[in-house]
Amino acid sequence: MTDSGARPLETAVDDFLDHLKFEKDYSAHTIAAYRRDLTRFARRIEVPVSRVTSHDINAYVAHLHSRGLAPRSIQRALSSVRSLFSYMQSRRLIRSNPAAGVRTPKSRHRLPGTLDTDQASKLFDFEARTPRQKRDKAMVELFYGSGLRLSELVGINRADLDLDAGFVTVLGKGRKTRQVPLGRYCVQAIRDWLAEHPFASAGGDVPLFTGRGRQRISPRAVQNRLKVLAATQLGSTDLHPHMLRHSFASHLLESSGDLRAVQELLGHSDLGTTQIYTHLDFQHLAKVYDAAHPRAEVQQDTSTSESD
Repeated sequence: MTDSGARPLETAVDDFLDHLKFEKDYSAHTIAAYRRDLTRFARRIEVPVSRVTSHDINAYVAHLHSRGLAPRSIQRALSSVRSLFSYMQSRRLIRSNPAAGVRTPKSRHRLPGTLDTDQASKLFDFEARTPRQKRDKAMVELFYGSGLRLSELVGINRADLDLDAGFVTVLGKGRKTRQVPLGRYCVQAIRDWLAEHPFASAGGDVPLFTGRGRQRISPRAVQNRLKVLAATQLGSTDLHPHMLRHSFASHLLESSGDLRAVQELLGHSDLGTTQIYTHLDFQHLAKVYDAAHPRAEVQQDTSTSESD
């Protein structure tokens, strides 16, 4: 262990955040969440890194609990602290991780709300006439039809699409890419939107979805458009991207029973094995998708295929 363990905790936090940004290539959103958690922690701890004990961290957890934070929020805060000290230990700045054995209050595991299949069908039951409606329909088809995260959808470029083959390449967590099948309804919705796309003749990394000023659409704008669409189609604004993603997973799993395929399609990592993905053959995933997902109906008559 080096003498660097005597450094102030705030300095250790800055070093750790630089590690996440420049070495781990974490997203700005993830780094901002770590920064919030660790800045709050550093303000409560007045000793240097090497002198922080499990008693200090237990006291910090008790402090968060006394402030009324939900168990899940406390778990996230403690996870950030564990990651910080794990990094410091890997750099031989401390001998052991004082947060390793600290426990947090248990929380109930609540699954996100889902749409039933009738609600999902009703959500899509409208004719998109304006460019904005066509864009919105393509976005909601991608959320429910392919189970994308909000950040994945916003980050799609036109070059990531292969509509003839029926898949899109997305950049997921940890900057890992995966191919996701597109149902025929989704392909058609995207084609309809591309016919209105403001950069129809542009090349390069052109964003698939644009907002005002022809810039890449923002996550907040996508969330707002989903609420507007849900209010019109379902009479409720309780719709968000993760609800559609969870509905995708639930409906596909109910139909197929193939948990590993659903995991791969969602891009879920296994935390127990440090974000190692379960790799399956893409053609197998496409077959599972086509056979099971409500919006991937395959026409029985394949003798006359669409030319576009």
